Amino acid sequence: MNMLCESKDVSQVCLLWTQKMARRKVANQELSEVLNELWHLDVNRLKPGTDYIIDPQGRAGYVAKGSHYARDRARAPLFVYVDEDKLKSIETYAHFINLLDNYEMSTGVSESVTYEELHENRKFLDAILETDVMKHAHKYLVKKRRSPTDVGRFKKQLYNIWFRLYHRDRRGGKDSCGFEHVFVGETKQGQEITGLHNWVQFYLQEKHGHIDYKGYKARDNKNTPDEDDHVLNLQFSWKGLVKPVGGSFVGVSPELEVALFTILFLSSRHKSTTLEVKVDEYVLELVVHRHGRSIGSSYPKLLSSNHRDL
Repeated sequence: MNMLCESKDVSQVCLLWTQKMARRKVANQELSEVLNELWHLDVNRLKPGTDYIIDPQGRAGYVAKGSHYARDRARAPLFVYVDEDKLKSIETYAHFINLLDNYEMSTGVSESVTYEELHENRKFLDAILETDVMKHAHKYLVKKRRSPTDVGRFKKQLYNIWFRLYHRDRRGGKDSCGFEHVFVGETKQGQEITGLHNWVQFYLQEKHGHIDYKGYKARDNKNTPDEDDHVLNLQFSWKGLVKPVGGSFVGVSPELEVALFTILFLSSRHKSTTLEVKVDEYVLELVVHRHGRSIGSSYPKLLSSNHRDL
């Protein structure tokens, strides 16, 4: 671009491009700052080694997309222990867990939402909106003119982003929503796992024998994740299908994930948005895919931790 800018004919274009890059840098810095503020407000984040224990074990190998086989580099489950009493005693987690059995696993199968399930959705949103994490996220979004000031209207906005049903597979009726894809997980035509980026769902599915953890994903053997890491890249099988790699936070609250990805979703109107950000000791890519006015997918991708290049 600099060589191109030497031509007077394109100097104006180059100036506009430079200004655009500068604005993007400022915007990314601002997003990084607010995401770190949310991280430090997350008092419901569980403590590794105390509230839960993980065993990352071996580094998983390459698996081609659509393959139903992955060599197992982890003989034991990822989660050694989780304090379920504490988990269920925290209101946002308790309401979150109630939502995990409300969905059809396969895309192409229409979702039927009962009155009780609608009530559970609203109770979850009510609970997270009472947390400092979501209050701070709301305040930021109002300042950026991305969300309404009124909490009731903000709740409706969140509902449309996360719970509004839409077509993911055109063969049937409305079969998916952002919450289901990101936090619960889906299967596509019985051939591949999509979504399932939440540690609580992972733990519960692993506990019931539905998930088989295959190992962590990293570039080489020098970069073994720690037992106290709050972000992991994972490989696993779920009900006979293999996910070659999936990024997930570990131990963080559901309100933090909703806040992070809602802010990123509303910060851009692009179909896909990726932000590289340093949160606490982690360098991450936060990724959001849009499905109209709702979230299609969202997940973290760990790039490095404690200055380790993964």
